Amino acid sequence: MKQQLVIFDTTLRDGEQSPGASMTKDEKIRIARQLEKLKVDVIEAGFPAASQGDFESVHAVASVVKDSTICGLARAVENDIVRAGEAIKPANSGRIHTFIATSPIHMEMKLRMSPDEVVERAVWAVKRARDFTDNVEFSPEDAGRSELDFLCRVIEAAIDAGATTINIPDTVGYNIPEQFGDLMHNLLTKIPNSDKAIFSAHCHNDLGLAVANSLAAVKAGARQVECTINGLGERAGNTALEELVMAVRTRQDAFAVDTRINTREILATSRLVSGITGFAVQPNKAIVGANAFAHESGIHQDGVLKHRETYEIMRAEDVGWSTNKMVLGKHSGRSAFRSRLEELGIEFDTEQELNEAFVRFKELADLKHEIYDEDLQALVTDNSAQRLENERYRLVALNAGTTTGDAPNAEVTLWVDGVEKTASASGGGVVDATFKAIEKMVNSGASLELYSVSNVTNGTDSLGETSVRMEKAGRIVNGQGSDTDIITASAKAYINALNKLESTQQKSHPQASV
Repeated sequence: MKQQLVIFDTTLRDGEQSPGASMTKDEKIRIARQLEKLKVDVIEAGFPAASQGDFESVHAVASVVKDSTICGLARAVENDIVRAGEAIKPANSGRIHTFIATSPIHMEMKLRMSPDEVVERAVWAVKRARDFTDNVEFSPEDAGRSELDFLCRVIEAAIDAGATTINIPDTVGYNIPEQFGDLMHNLLTKIPNSDKAIFSAHCHNDLGLAVANSLAAVKAGARQVECTINGLGERAGNTALEELVMAVRTRQDAFAVDTRINTREILATSRLVSGITGFAVQPNKAIVGANAFAHESGIHQDGVLKHRETYEIMRAEDVGWSTNKMVLGKHSGRSAFRSRLEELGIEFDTEQELNEAFVRFKELADLKHEIYDEDLQALVTDNSAQRLENERYRLVALNAGTTTGDAPNAEVTLWVDGVEKTASASGGGVVDATFKAIEKMVNSGASLELYSVSNVTNGTDSLGETSVRMEKAGRIVNGQGSDTDIITASAKAYINALNKLESTQQKSHPQASV
């Protein structure tokens, strides 16, 4: 009988640490509900001590998700552990994940603590977390560069103190598969009480080896993997959930484990996370990229038509790919609209939010004859993006155009702090002119770091999704907007980013020294 591999998703915590990927409470709830539908075992909902907003987000996720364990991250300090314990209190099943660095470079340069002091703090942290829950996870940060004997010592002490999961992080993505697999094997065989805890892998993708390292750890005996949707995460990202899960599911001949993940929800989850964060999925991305199951070569096409397994090792349907299906039209009513969104895992906290989304649906239906599930997801994401608390800017009207031989121009009207303002500008293109017109009114002082456009479905009448990344004084935010008119979508995304930059809430980073 196959053993269960626990899937620990940290999209809402480690994934959110990607520059510009910060999410609102409502967005975190939407993703958490979809992760529950995906049947993720553990959802790391955030770092409650980072800010009041993070605390409220973890508390809200713990209140609404019933079938997954909700985890809060905490450094090995009193305030972090108390905040995490309070945040997960409403959960049916709660976990505190506490950690402290164990590599020589981290202990000396960051913590400025001796090895004995680190062991003492680790034991204290686990015992303190046990005051709030019996489900405690301990991580020796930068385990991939830690000395084996010391690693064994601190882990053995953490298990004796009550840790039920031991996570081994390759924090800086330094390891290679053979090395990381050997590390996991050595820990499991050398630590006397290793059988009293589940061992886990948390790998970063700096060398493009996060999934490979995680699979090596599983082969060596790890029974939990920490991962994110689309591999989202700091720097080069984390282990991609969809790749890890499908590697194990597809190669059951090679693995003695399987997951409880509902793989048919993978694509929907990927698109939801991409839409909310503004991080587009590359076309050749494994499992969820647009080209993942596409065959252009005539030889490949012929082979697939004769026998699918000639060139496909997975069925596209098994991860959620299917032919687009029209689900609603311009004559559909509010009840049908609400029902379909609920089937997609989208719920509204208030009737006003439903009404706003329904109005936008009707507007879209007048412009676009066929409405697909992907359109509904994008519509709700855009509605959420444009409904930020304390927003200073809102798009009122846009008139933009270009004529061959003349400079493109745009006239934009905004609500700025409740006052209607209008400005015009020309630029190198219509989008450039639109952004310059907006800047004439807001004078943000921010720089545009990235601008990208993607279509939601096929056809020239498809909704266009636009993402912008902006930086100001070292702070990076992503803005999103969608519309059948790409210039309007671009203006929405730019304004969404400006409103995010106006937010004064500062967040602590979990790996900051204390």
